[in-house]
Amino acid sequence: MSQRLPRIVLVWVLLLLTAWVIEPYVMVIWVAARQPRVVTPRGDLDAFERTTIDVFRQASPSVVHVYAAGGRALAGRGAAVLQTGSGVVWDGAGDIVTNHHVINGQNQFGVRLTSGEMVRARVIGVAPNYDLAVLRLERTRAPLRPITVGTSKDLQVGQAVFAIGNPYGLDQTLTNGIISALHRRLPESPSVEIADVIQTDAPINPGNSGGPLIDSAGRMIGLNTAILSESGASAGIGFAIPVDTVNRVASQLISTGSAPVPGIGIVSAGPAAAAQLGVDGIIILRVVPGSPAAGAGLAGVDAQTGTVGDIITAVNGKPVQTTADMSALLADVGIGHDATLTVERDGHQRKVAVQVADIGPSARPAG
Repeated sequence: MSQRLPRIVLVWVLLLLTAWVIEPYVMVIWVAARQPRVVTPRGDLDAFERTTIDVFRQASPSVVHVYAAGGRALAGRGAAVLQTGSGVVWDGAGDIVTNHHVINGQNQFGVRLTSGEMVRARVIGVAPNYDLAVLRLERTRAPLRPITVGTSKDLQVGQAVFAIGNPYGLDQTLTNGIISALHRRLPESPSVEIADVIQTDAPINPGNSGGPLIDSAGRMIGLNTAILSESGASAGIGFAIPVDTVNRVASQLISTGSAPVPGIGIVSAGPAAAAQLGVDGIIILRVVPGSPAAGAGLAGVDAQTGTVGDIITAVNGKPVQTTADMSALLADVGIGHDATLTVERDGHQRKVAVQVADIGPSARPAG
């Protein structure tokens, strides 16, 4: 008995080793999928998936790829395309709304439609103060599908949004997120800001500029324009120009080729300077000669002593702290109409009626 036990153990060990060695081969023979697998039904899409699909189907035909180049690059001669971005079909006449920085500095423009058709375009108007531009397409083979326009006045932080564009040249890319904040200010220059900008965490990358930000109803509520990122890639902080601004400025560009810049003819100190001085309002640095502000008797900083002159604290009773705040309120008043400014000087407040004027591109630093 004592001699048989080791033999039995050895036999079992050999059998187990044999089974372990041949198991993969047996499995290949018995269970390998030599025919297509049976498809498991997935069930219905959930509500958010259906919404996302519907949004893309509704809006994507209105999103185009914008190309801008110098020389004759788009005609197949000269240097390669230098700048690309996104745009939206605004109307049936072939007007495309995009960002000014997408086409700035170039003289040849082309647009690729969702059908794949490449169409030459020309600039009919730019508004650098709003980072907006309108291109007009030459004749197209297929009818255009203008984007559905919503409003930005009733947006809420937390609501779902979708971005469609061409990041890194990849056509028709959809991302989604939420509205992270409202009423942001986006600097366009050291002294010019776009007011009421929408902040979103929907991934936005280079090439998305000029594409639409869309709500869950499939309506455009903003035009994607910038990201905040040290690397240049999406970091969850993107910005879109509110569609109410786009709607107003685009119609002006289409009608006249330019967008009036409402102002009163002042050069103001930046918010940082006001904060350092403990001032709650807009410090007037100087008044443009012959402007409505000059006619109303407003005064800037004394060039000899550096003494602060007038500080604008409100427009039509609404507090202002930056030129962006004031510009938005002056736009509501309208060029040619009077705005009532609350002005402080030497600790004393007074009301001043000033006519709103078009300060134009040459007066970009002015408020």
